[in-house]
Amino acid sequence: MKIDRRFTQKGKSPYSAFEMVSRTSEIKNPDGTTVFKLDGIQIPESWSQVATDVIAQKYFRRAGVPQVNDAGDPILDADGNPVLGGETDCRQAFGRLAGCWTHWGKEHRYFDTDEDAQAFNDELCHMLAAQMAAPNSPQWFNTGLNWAYGITGPAQGHHYVDEKTGELCLATSAYERPQPHACFIQSVGDDLVGAGGIMDLWMREARLFKYGSGTGSNFSKIRGEGEPLSGGGLSSGLMSFLKIGDSAAGAIKSGGTTRRAAKMTTLDLDHPDIESFINWKVCEEQKVAALVTGSRCLKEKLQAVLSSCHVQDSSTAGTVINTDPRNNRPLAIALRDARSHHVPESFLKRMVQFADQGFTSFEFSSIPTGREKPTRPFLDRTPTTASESPIPSSKPSRTTMTGICSDGPMARSPARFLRASCGRRSPTQPGVAPTLACSTTPPSTSGTPAPPVVASMLRTPVRSTCSSTTPRVTWHHSTWSASSAKMTCSMSIPSATPYTSGPSSWRSAF
Repeated sequence: MKIDRRFTQKGKSPYSAFEMVSRTSEIKNPDGTTVFKLDGIQIPESWSQVATDVIAQKYFRRAGVPQVNDAGDPILDADGNPVLGGETDCRQAFGRLAGCWTHWGKEHRYFDTDEDAQAFNDELCHMLAAQMAAPNSPQWFNTGLNWAYGITGPAQGHHYVDEKTGELCLATSAYERPQPHACFIQSVGDDLVGAGGIMDLWMREARLFKYGSGTGSNFSKIRGEGEPLSGGGLSSGLMSFLKIGDSAAGAIKSGGTTRRAAKMTTLDLDHPDIESFINWKVCEEQKVAALVTGSRCLKEKLQAVLSSCHVQDSSTAGTVINTDPRNNRPLAIALRDARSHHVPESFLKRMVQFADQGFTSFEFSSIPTGREKPTRPFLDRTPTTASESPIPSSKPSRTTMTGICSDGPMARSPARFLRASCGRRSPTQPGVAPTLACSTTPPSTSGTPAPPVVASMLRTPVRSTCSSTTPRVTWHHSTWSASSAKMTCSMSIPSATPYTSGPSSWRSAF
């Protein structure tokens, strides 16, 4: 090929027409925390900040690049080895791309002379800097890394055709013969684990996504839901497998960055699962909307329940914990409001338990709309936003808890009632209740005489043992109500011990 110069001059830098300036590229979360920041990058002055961010955040190589000083000499460490880092100058990226293309052209005798090869290199560098031309993303990610910086990496299963023999060969490294192609169309057969089958496709897609390329497939060969299998039984259907591939694509950082993996899925109109396929993404969008809205509503309602358990005590001018909605109207209102918004009962009980432990707030991760930000399970850890002494001015040294036990299994089993009422939270395994060591002092009954089974419960001490010492639980009073056939029991435990309270029958009190 004969290459004529259009924008550059022989012997002059292809960047001589551009003024390079130093800029900063930064990504921040909505809460202000920094996700990515790169200072002092060299960019043409005419480039917009968006273009600056794209090349800095997506296309600059971030590791394995020999660093140079202002004079262009390599920076060496104490042992004489080159200091490695990332690209910080657009000319590094332009140079490795155009330089590698030029090297390949010369290697395969594309150019008439060396001057044509140099013109090809200079013209491309100028056009890249002027934004007159740009390659696809896999070229930015992979091309020239081996030629310019000597980066290799283990072989990843790529193949190439040897230009001399015409034979298909397996690549020996990841970047010596890189994956610079934009998109692939891959076939998939109706086979679960065989070559060319469903699971094999996910592996091939992952390889393409990793190096920044896109891929698409027609899944019409996969049998639909309920169709018979050769080994007996029925197929789980196409959609169950598509969801696996969708999740795998979303988990891969395409090109080593936060760039989305480009995945195309098609299906013929006569496939049995075509309606489910068409509605798939619509349902996913509705699911995301429900999760985002619901998680925020859930956090708001749960915090209201927890806050309403802390009430002002007029006698001490302080705050006390009251988790009994029968005499804590704000709590009753908060519980009623939470139930009207379909907040699960288990979450409401957990808030009451947190309040009994003295916590005023809890850790809760709302589901974000962005896919990069991770989420944690709801309430999966002990609340963290609580002081060492949540209510130091007015909280008594012993916490009083009240439960209602109907004339049923709970009333017939004093041990079960006691375990449910003073179940200790394991400090090493949150949510797991170990064996308890609880004892009761038989209280005196008051009010209407209780039936024999209840009276027996009130008179009989309940004792169980474990390896650890558990403070004594003291009954204050127990009252039997003949009209409601319920017994009200109040007890106290040392507040310093992380107890949870409330048997399952508390639900009737709420």
